Amino acid sequence: MITVGVDLAAADERSGLAVVDWSPGRAVVSSVSVGVSDAEIVAAIRSSDKAGIDSPLGWPSAFVSFVSAHQSGLVAPPDPGAGASWRRRLAYRMTDEVVRSSTGLIPMSVSADRIGHAAFRAAGLLALLSPDGNPIPRTGDGQVVEVYPAASLFLWGLTHRGYKRAGLAGNLVSALLAAAPWLSLGSFEPLCRRSHDALDAVVAALAARAAATGRATRPSPTQAAAAASEGWIALPTGPLANLVES
Repeated sequence: MITVGVDLAAADERSGLAVVDWSPGRAVVSSVSVGVSDAEIVAAIRSSDKAGIDSPLGWPSAFVSFVSAHQSGLVAPPDPGAGASWRRRLAYRMTDEVVRSSTGLIPMSVSADRIGHAAFRAAGLLALLSPDGNPIPRTGDGQVVEVYPAASLFLWGLTHRGYKRAGLAGNLVSALLAAAPWLSLGSFEPLCRRSHDALDAVVAALAARAAATGRATRPSPTQAAAAASEGWIALPTGPLANLVES
């Protein structure tokens, strides 16, 4: 199996791309690069079995309706005292709330934070990956799945905060390799130690493996409709060691 991880940013120079080749009991990082174009990302995903993208794949349904209504000048104000909850529904997707309740981590708001710029790019990538007009499922059921490296690291018992500060990515690389002795970064280890964009791409590829092997969360029947439009963050449901089990 081949999995791809994409640490997506609005600009090419801050985007990381990793390819992991899986075999029984072993995972080898065959490629890591930072500063990747849409064409490079699309080519890698098409050559993979599963790709994890660290970016929202959709917007909150309430936000989409709000923008449409606002364009027509028909926005209904919130009920008295309900402003905070009303704004929260506009800012966060259902999957964001699921991540928050299960991990305590709060994903960035795709409609109210800078990550929206990466989501614009992700929407374009999904379109490039759908030349026949059949949309890529945003639920993770197809070749692409939305991932959240910080939450994956948390669930695997690894440092998930602070490692993006200068010089600290190397500590996380050491901890990751100790927790997953079956993982080989090869010649790309120095890059992962100095670039958190490269490291997040590798973690995204590991999370993609969890999703591909049925070891990640999936939307329930009651969550499926929202996930289909808003996207779904696949969270690992087992330890790192499970990723190399046959």
